[in-house]
Amino acid sequence: MHLTKHHGLGNDFLVALSTAGTPVRPDPQVARWICDRHTGIGADGLLWGLPPSGPEADLAMVLHNSDGSTAEISGNGIRCLAQAHLRSADRADATITIETGAGLRTIVSAATADPDVLWMSVDMGAVSPGPTIPTMVADELTERFGPHHTTMSVGNPHLVIETADLDAVDIAAEGPRLEASFPGGINVHFVQRVGDDHLRLVHWERGAGVTLACGSGASVTAVAASRWGLVGPEVTLDLPGGRALVGVGDHVTLSGPATYVGEVIVP
Repeated sequence: MHLTKHHGLGNDFLVALSTAGTPVRPDPQVARWICDRHTGIGADGLLWGLPPSGPEADLAMVLHNSDGSTAEISGNGIRCLAQAHLRSADRADATITIETGAGLRTIVSAATADPDVLWMSVDMGAVSPGPTIPTMVADELTERFGPHHTTMSVGNPHLVIETADLDAVDIAAEGPRLEASFPGGINVHFVQRVGDDHLRLVHWERGAGVTLACGSGASVTAVAASRWGLVGPEVTLDLPGGRALVGVGDHVTLSGPATYVGEVIVP
């Protein structure tokens, strides 16, 4: 099995591309083993690049988290898959469309001074309401952090909570506790406004735990903060692994780097 490894702001993925000579079949057990950071190679998830179901897409994406569960979309993962696809064709500046569990997503890629880094902008689609926050959870969040908390979706569900002191949040403890309050789980993000159109946030991702970046989470967080009047339509977000840019509109646009790490051969 031939894999490449990539990361988007430290949110790292292994990629398996299906080709005419070496087709691949998504397997959650393979994902659990290969993503384990102690007994496998290590990654937040395994991306499978498959033939699309129709002519409107260049390829299809299946994402298994490190625990083997399936995610509908990943803003960092889709950039990593796009980079792997473009590298296989020796391309950098391109526009491609990827079929995901959340629908079609278009990525515009541009070369940078570093041949291992591409700058990519992803149309993450329209943001819709997420699942209802249980009353007891909403009351607790209001008491502890204030009135600004909401759920949103760009194909996968997110809980966004504003806090005045991000450094006081233990995301490794708060994340799984809050996720368990939602049937099917949810991604959890705490955010603090740190300047004009400038946010800082941390993430707990269902299926992966604490991660250095969450692209879909950054996207919905920018939209939530905009609706709360904290930022305008062009938002800079500082994640633990680096900086992302989000444009808020009818569709939300996520921009950031995709970095190639290396190749992996699994016997």
